[in-house]
Amino acid sequence: MRYNFRTQGVCSRTISFDVDNGIVSKVAFEGGCNGNLKGIAALAEGKSAQEIIDVLTGIRCGFKSTSCPDQFAKALKAALEENA
Repeated sequence: MRYNFRTQGVCSRTISFDVDNGIVSKVAFEGGCNGNLKGIAALAEGKSAQEIIDVLTGIRCGFKSTSCPDQFAKALKAALEENA
């Protein structure tokens, strides 16, 4: 299933991704640090949503209370809760 998540407090504006049977694919960030976010998307491909949540939750960007990876974890958590 395809999800679109509107981020808050970070440079990227949205995160789009698929989650099928708990596995993440087709991750795309709109805005933000292009190279870094392409790297995160590539590393997330084929991994379980829960594994990604466990690794990325709580990462901060500078003095911000969140980051693009943390927002991705929040998006995945919301997607899993929606499917529960």
